[in-house]
Amino acid sequence: MCYDKGLKMIRQEVVMQAISSEKVCFIIVKTREFDAKNTPVFQDLSGAPTDDDGLQDGAEQPEDPVYDELLAFLGALSEDELIELHSMIMLGRGDVDMDGWADALQMAKDDLDDNLPQRLLQIPMISDYLADSLSQFGHRADQ
Repeated sequence: MCYDKGLKMIRQEVVMQAISSEKVCFIIVKTREFDAKNTPVFQDLSGAPTDDDGLQDGAEQPEDPVYDELLAFLGALSEDELIELHSMIMLGRGDVDMDGWADALQMAKDDLDDNLPQRLLQIPMISDYLADSLSQFGHRADQ
């Protein structure tokens, strides 16, 4: 906890307690590897902009060993690790800030189900969100 000179608590220190930065870095590297191989190219012959920037919710995932490895890795995480990972995505996306970390953990806990690993992998820019949240925790995701 952080205290001012009058010994009043000004902010509780926020730390990742369940998931290690190494595991988060592994997920970042693998999601970037998967995204690089599977970024769809959309062509609109009318010249109108498209809003398709990835797989839509519920879309079938291509058979890919990197995706399978990621899904197995996420499936092997403990519930607490999945909750923190989901919270880190919220933090990196800007849904919450460090002061709202406890709220993010509760939202992620409420959202926890057997399909969470698949749903997390459908989030566009997941690697960027995780890298940003890691930096907010004082860690670095080497590119």
